[in-house]
Amino acid sequence: MADGSEREVLTWQGYGDASRELAQMVVDSGWEPDVVVAVARGGLPLGGAMSYALGTKGVGTLNVEFYTGIDERLEAPVVLPPLLDTDAMAGLKVLIADDVADTGETLALVKSLMEQHAAEVRTVTLFAKSRSIIEPDYIWKRTDLWITFPWSALPPVTPHKPHPELG
Repeated sequence: MADGSEREVLTWQGYGDASRELAQMVVDSGWEPDVVVAVARGGLPLGGAMSYALGTKGVGTLNVEFYTGIDERLEAPVVLPPLLDTDAMAGLKVLIADDVADTGETLALVKSLMEQHAAEVRTVTLFAKSRSIIEPDYIWKRTDLWITFPWSALPPVTPHKPHPELG
């Protein structure tokens, strides 16, 4: 993002449509995951939506920190506690869900970790950027803009100070 003015904006309605379209892509591919692993925090909404849409009751999360702000990131992604019981993935087909494959480093880290334990691993993202080092198996949309997601569009709630737009 050069000047910060152009953004890809995903609405709640758009997210709902996108998650159903992605689930349809997975079903149409003939692949059935045993477990959905959501990359926290951005992949949590998609991971939940995918598990419901696919009828997959096994859901896990893996906490990974990489981005610290707009276009600001750590040197490498870091797995944070609580940790996922990766041994429980033995012999399973795992679908990893994240919001975006930006640099792709987070998705590549999680995929590599899951591949050490699971029988088969695939990835699903709402967005993918051209600079990503990994190509997700299922992608809703490609963009190179900074993305505003509905779950992170507003600042965190603070005590006794409701957001002006919310009254």
